[in-house]
Amino acid sequence: MSDVVYVGNAGVDAAADRGWLLGHFKPLGDPRHSDDVEIKWGVHPPGDERGEWVRGEERTALLVLISGRFRVELPGRSVLLSEPGDYVVWGKGVDHSWYAEEASTVLTVRWPSVPGYRIG
Repeated sequence: MSDVVYVGNAGVDAAADRGWLLGHFKPLGDPRHSDDVEIKWGVHPPGDERGEWVRGEERTALLVLISGRFRVELPGRSVLLSEPGDYVVWGKGVDHSWYAEEASTVLTVRWPSVPGYRIG
């Protein structure tokens, strides 16, 4: 039974895969391996931003603000997450980028977990 249970700390474990805690990229047999969903604990210093827009997205995503002030850029729309619990969801085919206006922690859930995508 112990091989189907994993106990950890998001802040510690996230460092191993650039924030990603769960997804296809975890080893087979690890309870954090999933082809269905990816989960990321993102800790961003002020001014941190995505290097380039994600284009041709094949997944649906949910991003929840834990702390800070975080902006998500979508085509024709800028969404500011400023209160803990604020969130945004976008679907397949929606290009996006992001910018941390303040030190921010965000939880991202993407589905499905698509092999071939770079972790990050």
